[in-house]
Formats: sequence, structure tokens, C-alpha cells
Amino acid sequence: MTKIIEQSILNRFQSAHVLARDAGLYAMQWFRTNKNLQTEKKGPQNWVSIADHEVEKMIRKKLEELFPEDGFLGEESGTRNLDAEGIWVVDPIDGTSCFLNGISSWCVSIAYVLNNIIEIGVIYSPCSDELFAAHRGNGATLNGQPMLPSKATSLADGIVGLGYSPNSSIEATQKAFDYLLKNGGVYHDIGSCALMTAYVAAGRYIGIYEYKINSWDCLAGLCMVQETGGWTNDFLADDGLISGNPIVASSPGTKEAMQKLFSAAGH
Repeated sequence: MTKIIEQSILNRFQSAHVLARDAGLYAMQWFRTNKNLQTEKKGPQNWVSIADHEVEKMIRKKLEELFPEDGFLGEESGTRNLDAEGIWVVDPIDGTSCFLNGISSWCVSIAYVLNNIIEIGVIYSPCSDELFAAHRGNGATLNGQPMLPSKATSLADGIVGLGYSPNSSIEATQKAFDYLLKNGGVYHDIGSCALMTAYVAAGRYIGIYEYKINSWDCLAGLCMVQETGGWTNDFLADDGLISGNPIVASSPGTKEAMQKLFSAAGH
């Protein structure tokens, strides 16, 4: 990577920092008055609100102004210029069900993919005022301080994020759940895949698994896990950017254990 390209990525990384925080604070205005939000149902247990649309509109507009040559993939507003070398992947409010029910585990997630490699991941959790960020090859931070993964070496040493939605396989999720419990593990599902993946990088979780998820839900967090020395599956394989994929990630010492859980689920 040339210095020119490195500087270009750094500019985007710095812009993503500012934009994620600004978008999160904008979303907080809606969160405080969520009883008045207009909502739509996209599918079983899958809601979208006017806040999702407005926050994504804000992010997309700013990115198009700053980096008009880049593509865009957003959960709510679709795609633009996916033939570009660099593509922004955005979830304006990951954890909408939590957001709509007054639960604090939601966030803004922004990732940047260059030539099918995740270069940037930024996640802002407004309710806790936590900014998780990663720039490939330059580590990962939480509010400016380096993130350190868990030192766990088995599933019994910590918490695994185990996500589920009605679009997932009940059978695969049950198999993963069964394997986890039989090997001494415990699980959380806080309602935001982006945050749970960031928690692996931050050492709060020792791994995460979900049968099927969209790219905007996890790419930013996967960048963070990789930058803290953890392991992830190749989410972008087989058109994962557009079609989604299973997600599995681990802290450095639980790679083998999470791979076995992944296999036990039928992958």
C-alpha cells in the first residue's frame, strides 16, 4: 500500500470517527422520545423506524460529500456504486428492537471495505459513550485506548455472544447452544451483533456466533477482532458483502473452541 493510499485510508478513518459520533448523538435525540417514532415492520421481529432512515440519510449524505468516488451499502437506503474500489457499509442503528424498547444496547456501525478487505471499523454506542475503532494494521481502540482481547483458552472461561433472529436456522442455533452449554460456556444476546463483535475485541466476550447476519451488522466489529489478534471466519467470501453469511469470531485463545462450536452448528 503506497503512502498516498495510506493517507487516504487515514482520512477516511478520521472522518468515520467524527461521523459515527455525530450520527449517534443525532440518534439519541430520537431515542429519548421513542414513544413518538413512526415504525414499519420489515419481517418477523425486524423493525425499522424513522430514526433509522434519518440517521442513515445523514451518514450517507456526508460520506458522498467527503468521498464521492466511494460506493455505499446501507441497511435502509440500499446501494450506490458498488463497482467502486472502496465501499462504505453502514448500519445507522444496529439493535433497532432495543432502541425502540428503550434498551441501551444499540449503536451506529460504519465499516470501509477496499478491494474486498475490511480496512476500517468504527462503532459508537451513545448510551455508554463508547467509541470502538479499528484501522487495519494499526490496532483497535476503545475511546482512544488500545483494546485487549480476553486471555480465555476455553469456552468455560468467559461469555460467548450467541445471536439469533427469525431468519436464522433454529436447528443450527440450538446445536451451537447445546455445544456451548455442554462445554461449560455461558452466553449473552444483547440485541446488537455489532456491539457483541466489538465486545470480543474489547475482551468482554470470548467469542460470537450467529447462523446468518448481514454485512452491515458485523464488518466493523470483525475488523476490530482481527486487529486485536483474534480470529474470524471469512465473512466476505461467497458474496457475503451483499448476501450475508454466518459469523463466528474468537479471542486469540478460543479460536479452536469457537471453530468446534461453528462445526457443531453444522457449518
